[in-house]
Amino acid sequence: MKEELPALLTGIMATLAGIGIARFAYTPLLPAVIEQEWFTASPGAYLGAANLLGYFVGALAAHWLSERFAPRRVIGASFLCIALSFLLCAWPGTFAWFFAWRLVSGIAGAVLMVVGPSLALAATPAERRAHVGAMVFTGIGLGALLSAFIVPWLLEFSLRATWVALGLLCVVAGMLCIVGVGRLPRVLTVGSTGREDLLVPGIGLAVWLLIGAYALDAVGFVPHTLFWVDYLARENALGRQAAALQWGIFGVGALCGPFVIKALAHRAGWQAGLIVAFAAKAAAVALPVFSLALVSQSVSSFLVGAMIPGIVALTSGRLAALVGPAAHKKYWGQATAAFAAAQAVAGYAMSALYAPLGTYGPLFVISSAMLVAGVVLVLLSRVAERRSSLHATHLRRS
Repeated sequence: MKEELPALLTGIMATLAGIGIARFAYTPLLPAVIEQEWFTASPGAYLGAANLLGYFVGALAAHWLSERFAPRRVIGASFLCIALSFLLCAWPGTFAWFFAWRLVSGIAGAVLMVVGPSLALAATPAERRAHVGAMVFTGIGLGALLSAFIVPWLLEFSLRATWVALGLLCVVAGMLCIVGVGRLPRVLTVGSTGREDLLVPGIGLAVWLLIGAYALDAVGFVPHTLFWVDYLARENALGRQAAALQWGIFGVGALCGPFVIKALAHRAGWQAGLIVAFAAKAAAVALPVFSLALVSQSVSSFLVGAMIPGIVALTSGRLAALVGPAAHKKYWGQATAAFAAAQAVAGYAMSALYAPLGTYGPLFVISSAMLVAGVVLVLLSRVAERRSSLHATHLRRS
């Protein structure tokens, strides 16, 4: 609908740059960076992990920044930082220089991921928020798709031209996002009532188990988002084109994920939907270790891509069902911080493991195991919720 366009423009452009370009565009760049000897394989992997560390810092700082500065300024500054992180790395430099700018891109990306969708949803009528909420996360898949098709083409010209083009793409996305923010309807900020609703012990345990599962999901997709292209193109000698195709399929999955999950949640509910999503992602992450046939690669790429925004939406919905809309923002913020922390630790740990191992294969196995553990935590959260419900019923009867 026409009245939703500013909100969609704001949210989609924010997620496009925040993760779709700031993080995912580096994945198909990594083999070229190594092949042209800007960095060797191990430092190149650490540069990918720098973005994850920045994302954790940005997740912690986003709320503070949005409370103290105008959202338009926060968003504009974030887009500028991401654009500079590409433009200023278009020439070979020191590891410290590249590390600093990959860190900055992660910080700015997290701020966009928190502030952009929040602005979009706050300006959307309640009855349309589920639809807009699904749409804004399609920016993640759109960014992966753009990086899959644009980066290999640009690399035919030069690695330098690729960095510059991605920076300019962020500038364009930022301009569109600022236009969207400027056209959002004014939203009255509702202050705190000064009282936090306290969770009963069983529900509190269910919430923390769910947050734990969400943190394990962050570990689960690190190999695909950092090492997938390099694993296919260089380690298994499949070539850049075959790896770029898989990254494109990954992007299609990420683009379709919000719509698939929306249908799954409608039919099965948030809880059952989460179990299915975690199980499917665990299988998809482990699949390349056992088979690198084209079908296996494609299934793995699509499912992992789809589950990245999908599990985000399912976890958010499940938390809202547990704690209610009033407390959702608080606990969703804590879940985001836990996710970012686990993601950063996993990124660095896996980069460190790669150096002595010399292969990415075991990292996919570890991530799959973490996702299986996530299934267990989701199931336990349901058990805790049921016990809390039975306890509350017993108290009312007595």
